[in-house]
Amino acid sequence: MKKSLALLLLLVSLHSHSQSVFGYWYGNANVKTNSSANNYMVELILQPDKNYVSGILNYYFKNTFRSLPVKGNYDPVTRRLSLYNVPVLYHGSPSAFEVDCIMTMQATLRVAQAGADLVGTFVALPDYKNVCANINFSLRMNADISKKDSVLKAMREFKETYQLWKPSLIDTAGAVTIIQRKVTNYVIEREYTERENIVSDEIEVESDSLKIDFYDNGEVDGDSISIFFNKKLMAFHQKLSTKPIHFDVVLDSLQKINELTMFAENLGAIAPNTALMVIYDGTKRFDIRLSSNLEKNATIKIKRKKGGIKVPK
Repeated sequence: MKKSLALLLLLVSLHSHSQSVFGYWYGNANVKTNSSANNYMVELILQPDKNYVSGILNYYFKNTFRSLPVKGNYDPVTRRLSLYNVPVLYHGSPSAFEVDCIMTMQATLRVAQAGADLVGTFVALPDYKNVCANINFSLRMNADISKKDSVLKAMREFKETYQLWKPSLIDTAGAVTIIQRKVTNYVIEREYTERENIVSDEIEVESDSLKIDFYDNGEVDGDSISIFFNKKLMAFHQKLSTKPIHFDVVLDSLQKINELTMFAENLGAIAPNTALMVIYDGTKRFDIRLSSNLEKNATIKIKRKKGGIKVPK
C-alpha cells in the first residue's frame, strides 16, 4: 500500500512538473536561410501567473547582447507557449545599422525522463514577414537553477539591456590575454557536448607549458569562438581578428594527451568559422589552421615527449 501511494505521488509530481514552463531555459536559435551568420544564443526565464506568463528573454547575436521583458500565454493542456511582440535583431542587419523584427515566440513543452525542452519558432508579425524569416529554436531547462527564489530574484532585479560591442583602444592596441581557468556558460557548454569533436592535428611538445595565440585565418568577418581545454570551457565570446587571443597553458601531467578545442559560436560573414592557431613550445612554433561550424568542433591533441623540458610553475 505504501509503495503504491509513493508511486502515485511520484506520478502526480511528474505530471504537475511536466505541465509547467516555470524556470530557466537555455539553447540556441537558427534562421533557415542561406546566410551563414544565423546562430542566436538564447536564455529564457519564465514566471507563469494565473492568466498569463511573464519573463525575461536574453539573447546574443553577432556582437549584440539583448535582455528584454516578454509576456504571453501558456496552455497546460496543449503545452503551448506564446510570447507576443518580441523584438529580435534581424539576422541580415549590418553591424552599423541594426534592425528589429517584431515576432511571436511559439513553443511546445516537451518532457522526458532526461529533462524538459521548449521547441518552437519565432514567427514575424504580418508587417515584417516579407523580410524576417522564421527562427527555429530549442531550449533545455536547467533544473539546477530553476528554483522559485532564483527566478523571482532575476525578475525583481531585471534591467532592460542593449549592448553593442565596439573595439576599444585596448582591443586594437594589443592582444587579448586569457587566464587559464574554468569559466561557465551553460548554453555553450551544452552545445559543445552535442557537437562532434574532429581532430584537426596532433602535435608532440617538449615543454609542459605552452603559449597559444588565435587569429582570424583570412578576412576578418566577425568570427566568434569559445575555447575548451581538456573539455573545460576557458573562454567564450572571443572575436577573432588580426590581433591575437592569447593564453598560456600548463599541460595536465596526469593525462597522456591534452586537448585544445575551438568551438564556433557563429560562422561570421563567410562560412565556416576559421582560425590560425599558433603554439609556441619554447623556441619551436606550430602553425595550425582550424575550421569549425555549428555541428563540429575543431580539436588539437597535444602529447608531451618523454624526458621533455619541465617548466617551473
